[in-house]
Amino acid sequence: MARAKRRSPAKKSAPATRRKTQASSRQDAIALLKADHREVESWFEQFEKTRSDQKKLELAGKICLALKVHTQIEEEIFYPAFLEATEEEDIHHEAEVEHNGAKKLIAEIEASGPDDDYYDAKVKVLSEMIKHHVKEEEQRDGMFAKARESEMDLQQLGEQLKARKMQLMQGKEPAPRGRRGLVASLMNS
Repeated sequence: MARAKRRSPAKKSAPATRRKTQASSRQDAIALLKADHREVESWFEQFEKTRSDQKKLELAGKICLALKVHTQIEEEIFYPAFLEATEEEDIHHEAEVEHNGAKKLIAEIEASGPDDDYYDAKVKVLSEMIKHHVKEEEQRDGMFAKARESEMDLQQLGEQLKARKMQLMQGKEPAPRGRRGLVASLMNS
């Protein structure tokens, strides 16, 4: 009897797991972009807490790559759709300018390392820039709210963002040389 009880929850959880997996694979554009925001925020927090130069280098690499991929998919897919659907030029242009500032700082971080006296400061300033950018995108009257109010097909955009993100992220594997190639292509775009 105890055996039957153990199997029963497993059988019930399998369809729930499948549904959850299917649902997460169908994230709308805003959910996908917000998930990226939370992931990078977590890495910034870890960076701030660690004292290990190796861990700082690893976290900064993750942060920089994730932000470059994120900014690229926003600029290629989300922002043009947002601008077309909402005609909110001020919000769009400000987001683009913020991206350009972040890209410059990312390049400086990648060109240095923990032995640079300004390395931690550069990562901290990047964190603050990203927090500001995220707040503006996610606030009640920000870009994401206006996107939800518009005629944008957020499900379809989510699929496009996810597919493009996967393409870009695959470019970083398996060796650091591959990531540098991606970094160069992202910084030149």
